[in-house]
Amino acid sequence: MSTSAAAAFGRVLTAMVTPFRTDGSLDLEAAQRLATHLVDHGHDGLVVSGTTGESPTTSDTEKEQLLRAVVEAVGDRAKVVAGTGTNDTHHTVELSRSAEKAGAHGLLIVTPYYNKPPQESLVRHFETAVDAVDLPVILYDIPARTATAIEYDSLMRLAEHERILAVKDAKGDLFEGSRVMAGTDLAYYSGDDAMNLAWLTHGGIGVISVVGHVHGDDYAAMVAAVDRGDLTEALGIHRRLIPSVRAIMDKGSQGAIRSKAALQLLGVIPERTVRMPLLDATDAEVARLRDALGVPG
Repeated sequence: MSTSAAAAFGRVLTAMVTPFRTDGSLDLEAAQRLATHLVDHGHDGLVVSGTTGESPTTSDTEKEQLLRAVVEAVGDRAKVVAGTGTNDTHHTVELSRSAEKAGAHGLLIVTPYYNKPPQESLVRHFETAVDAVDLPVILYDIPARTATAIEYDSLMRLAEHERILAVKDAKGDLFEGSRVMAGTDLAYYSGDDAMNLAWLTHGGIGVISVVGHVHGDDYAAMVAAVDRGDLTEALGIHRRLIPSVRAIMDKGSQGAIRSKAALQLLGVIPERTVRMPLLDATDAEVARLRDALGVPG
C-alpha cells in the first residue's frame, strides 16, 4: 500500500455532491453540513467539484467558494481534494492554481474529454497541470466519459512525476491496474462502486465513491476488513450494499441525481436539486431509493 498516497488523500473518499437551493443557486451551508456528515461517517477524505459535484455546470467562482467552505468545515479532520480537470490545459492550470490558493490538500485531474488527445498529448497535459502547483495529484481514468483511456505506457511515464501519486480508476481493467501497481508506486482508488471490493483485493488503496454518501461507514469497514485479511467480512459488506449500489448507480440515471435524492431522503441535505442538463430525481426514483436504503415511508 502506498502510505504517501494514503497520507495525502485519505482512503475512504466520496465524490461529494454540490448542494443547490430550489432556485439552482449554490447552498454553501448545506455543503458544509454534508461535508461534516460525511467525515462523521467513515470518510477521511472528500472530493469536491468532481463529476458527481456537477463540475461541468458550476462556475469557476462557485468552485472556489465551495472548496473554501468545505475546507473551513472539515479541512482539519479530512483531506479535501479538488477536481480541477477540464479538456483545456490552460483552464485546468487556472483551476488547479485557484484550488491550491483556496486550501485544497490535493487535486483530482480527469483525462481531457471530447477532444480525444493522443497519448503524448495526454502526458503533456497532465505534466503541465501538475507542474503549475505544489499539490499531490490523483489522475482520473474514466474513458466511458472522456473517450480516451490513460494507457499503460503513459501511466508508467506519469508515475515518474514526484507529485502524481495515484489513479482513480473507472476503467475497470483489474489486470492492467495490477500491472501498473506492480511496476510503479502509483496507488489505485476504485472509481466505480460496483468494483470497490475487487480493486481493494487487487491492491487498491481505497475508494472514491458515490454510494459512500450513504454508506461511508460501511466502506470504511470494508477497507479495514481487507487490510486485516478478513475477506469473508469484506464480501459480506459488498453483498449487503448491492441494492444501494444498483439503486444509486443505475445506468438509466446518474450518480449525482440519485445520491442527492438519497441524501434528501435521509435528511442530510434539504433539496435534491440538480442543474440542467440533469433533471431532479422523480418520485418513482425516490421510492426505489427508499426501498433500497430501508427508509420507512
